[in-house]
Amino acid sequence: MGGLHPPKPSPVVEGPELSCYNLPDMHVLHIAWEYPPHIVGGLGRHVAELLPALASQGVRPAVVTPRLRDGPETELTDGVAVRRVPAPPIPDADYPTFVAHVSDDLVQAARELQETYGRFDLVHAHDWLATEASVRLKYQWRVPLIATIHATERGRGRGGLHSDAARRINDLEWRLTYEAWRVIVCSHFMAGQIHDYFQTPLDKIDVVPNGVYISGSPFRDADHWLSFRRRYVADDERMVFHVGRIVYEKGLHVLLNAWPAVTARVRARLVIAGTGGYLEALKAQAAALGISDQVTFVGFVSDEERDQLYHAADLAIFPSLYEPFGIVALEALANGCPLIVSDAGGLAEVVQNGITGLVVRADNSGELADAITSALSRPDIARARAAAALREIREYYTWPRIAAATVQVYTRVIEAWRESEWGQEARRE
Repeated sequence: MGGLHPPKPSPVVEGPELSCYNLPDMHVLHIAWEYPPHIVGGLGRHVAELLPALASQGVRPAVVTPRLRDGPETELTDGVAVRRVPAPPIPDADYPTFVAHVSDDLVQAARELQETYGRFDLVHAHDWLATEASVRLKYQWRVPLIATIHATERGRGRGGLHSDAARRINDLEWRLTYEAWRVIVCSHFMAGQIHDYFQTPLDKIDVVPNGVYISGSPFRDADHWLSFRRRYVADDERMVFHVGRIVYEKGLHVLLNAWPAVTARVRARLVIAGTGGYLEALKAQAAALGISDQVTFVGFVSDEERDQLYHAADLAIFPSLYEPFGIVALEALANGCPLIVSDAGGLAEVVQNGITGLVVRADNSGELADAITSALSRPDIARARAAAALREIREYYTWPRIAAATVQVYTRVIEAWRESEWGQEARRE
C-alpha cells in the first residue's frame, strides 16, 4: 500500500475571507472548447458547473465555444450567455492548426457578445485551445486575462513532447501562462507542474479545486437497486467499477494486469464504462490475460447511468498514470462509493489514504491488486471510509465554495487592473 497521505491542503485559494470580495455586476467572458452539450473530459465538466455557480454569486458569465455538437448558436441559460461558433473541419490540418483557424471566429463571437451584453471586465481562458483568442481580446479590449490550466501536454506525454503538434501545444500553454495576470490550477500538483514546465512564479498561481454536486440515491427502492445491479453482476459477485475516457494515461492496463490476482482471492467482476482510442488495446489485453469473461466494457453511459453504477458498485477504481485533479474521484465519493486511486497527480490530494479511500502507487499492479482485495474483503471498513469522504465533500468541494474562491481571484485581478495604466485609461474615458 502507498504511504500515508500528506496533511490536506486548503482546497481554496488563500487570502482574506471570501465575504470581503464582492464587486457588483462583474462581467466575465470565458473561452472554452468544451461546453454542454459538448463535454469530453474534466475541462468540460468544470466549465459547465462553474459558470452557473458564478452566476449565483452575482457574476455575469458568458462563454464562447466551438459548436462541435448540437446546440443553439446563441442562448441564455442558468444565467450564462452562450455563443457557439461553427467549427468546420480542415482537411489534412493537425489540431493546433484547426484551433488557430477557429480562433478567428471565437474572437468575432466575443465581440458580438460584448455588443449585446456590454463591456467585459475580464477574459477567462481555459487551456491552450483558448490561447490565441483570449490573448487577442486581452490587448484589443485592454482588460485582464485569467487562465485556468486543466492539464498540460507535457504531463499527458509523461514528461516528453513527442511530435511537432505537441511542441506547438506546449508553446501555447507557455504563452497563456505568460500572458495571464493570474493562473488558476485545480491542485497543488498542477501548480508544481506549471512552475516547473513554464517557470510561472508560484505567487502568480492560485489553487482552486474542482467541485461536485451531491445527489441522493438514483434508485426508488432496494428491488430497483437489485434489478439494476443484476444487469452487470451475479448476486454472489462483487462489482468493481471504472468510468472515464479510455486513454493510456488513465492506467486501465495496470488494472487489468492486477485483475487475475484479485479474482484468485475474491469472486468479482470489473465493469469499465467509457469510450476512447485505447479501448481495443484493452480488450486485446483482457483476452491475452484470460479474463475477458470477468471484464465488461459497457461503452458510453449517461450521467444518470454513471450514478446508478456508482451506487450499485462495491468499489470504484481510478489507477491513473497522469491526473491533474480527478473529477471522477469526487463523483464517486459524492455517490457514496468506496474508492481506490493511484497517487498520480491531484488524485492523492482528493483522497486521504486509509481515511476517505485507499491510495496506491501509480503503475503498480501488485499493490493495486492487494488494495482491491483488501477493500472487497472488508466492505464495512470500505463503506466507513466512503462515509467519511462524503462528509469532507459536503464541507470543501461544493460548487458555491469553488465559485466564491474563483470570484476572489477575479477581484484581486480587477483591483490590480484599476491601478494599472489600462485601468487608469479606462477611468478617464
